[in-house]
Amino acid sequence: MRLRNKKWAKPLIDAHPDMISIHPNGQQGTWQQHFAATQPLFLEVGSGKGQFIVNMAQKYPERNFIALEIQEVAVAYILRKQVELQLPNLHLILGDGADLTEYFAGAEVDGVYLNFSDPWPKKRNAKRRLTYKHFLEQYRRIMVPNGELQFKTDNQGLFEYSLVSMNNFGMHFDLVSLDLHNDGVANADNVETEYEQRFSADGGRIYKLIARYDDENTIKD
Repeated sequence: MRLRNKKWAKPLIDAHPDMISIHPNGQQGTWQQHFAATQPLFLEVGSGKGQFIVNMAQKYPERNFIALEIQEVAVAYILRKQVELQLPNLHLILGDGADLTEYFAGAEVDGVYLNFSDPWPKKRNAKRRLTYKHFLEQYRRIMVPNGELQFKTDNQGLFEYSLVSMNNFGMHFDLVSLDLHNDGVANADNVETEYEQRFSADGGRIYKLIARYDDENTIKD
């Protein structure tokens, strides 16, 4: 969802270059320098206003987290939280999820989160879905062997598409939940996004999967 422009967003971003990287082409292999300690690195592609990634950074201080968001206003909301909290294991990127291999080196990331991505429901827009094979290849390239991809959505069509897309890519599934918030095991450690809280409060169903790559069977064509 496109957010309205905020006059305070760009000045805030400009004032904190240590907390946020802007379209960081050519910084592959350097991301641990942005954190207080060298720790496993996890990336959320499309962070919205940042509730999920901020709470993850608080919950898991032994991990480093990067929030990547294409909207300047959205990333500014995350930055405003980070200026207040000063989390030593959180860094922000204003950038495009289609450019991950320009931002990250091979095997630099331990896991990727996709939360409530745009479903792009029309068939002609399938290549824009973040679980399309081109994106799956990007995640595979930047992640460590056996790194995990976690995906949540409220859109049944996108979830079904993603299951097929990942299966065709040679991935295997550690978890497939068709009703996350009523799945005691899968929901035990769930950290919610802003949208997830609102949607589930109205009785909406949340779908989740955790998948890993089998490099021997990965489809690259």
